[in-house]
Amino acid sequence: MPAPPESLLQPAMDPDEHLADDPLRPIGVVAFDFDGTLTVRDSFTDFLSWNVGALTWMRGLVSLAPAAARYLVNRDPGLLKGAVARRFLAGTPLHDLEARARAYAEARSRSLLRPDALNSWRYWRARGATLVIVTASPEYLVAPFARGLGADHLLGTRLALDADGRLTGDLDGANCRGPEKVRRLQETFGEDVRLAAAYGDTAGDRDMLAIAVHAGFREFGERP
Repeated sequence: MPAPPESLLQPAMDPDEHLADDPLRPIGVVAFDFDGTLTVRDSFTDFLSWNVGALTWMRGLVSLAPAAARYLVNRDPGLLKGAVARRFLAGTPLHDLEARARAYAEARSRSLLRPDALNSWRYWRARGATLVIVTASPEYLVAPFARGLGADHLLGTRLALDADGRLTGDLDGANCRGPEKVRRLQETFGEDVRLAAAYGDTAGDRDMLAIAVHAGFREFGERP
């Protein structure tokens, strides 16, 4: 049996002694983007490819060509993400998706997470920060990683469910990027939230970085 994501991720989170003894230990909120920041690649598309297999994934991408063409015009990643979710996830029972997400984390965590990003996460944890992952990827997918890292909060894109607990393929609310990241942080921590630090790697993170004392844009680059 593969080790659960908690045992794969948590050993790297143990604070170094010199960090644990840091006399400053400021308390505050530190936000990390997930894809491209904590990870080396997009987890949503990587999960879908891993989950359905390379051939089915490629066939699905071909069928999504019209949605991709519309994206070139409207530049709305939320609409494109919804089309992808409908193609690959519509009708999936939630408990099945959660089980597959956990299996994905078990299989991919060691090759997905950036060592230098984990070191930063460990640093802030040792200083007593409240750690939050703020991601455009679906919360159901990122949840096993968040648990393994010991995140205090996970704010991500939500997927809609029908009355039988199956994914409809639609988003439940807005795609969690850009101003939506700040709105979700305000919803969780209050309208006047000010982050001790925030880390991201795309234009979709800039609004979140703008409310941080330390704004780490593309600060991490190590690969496992």
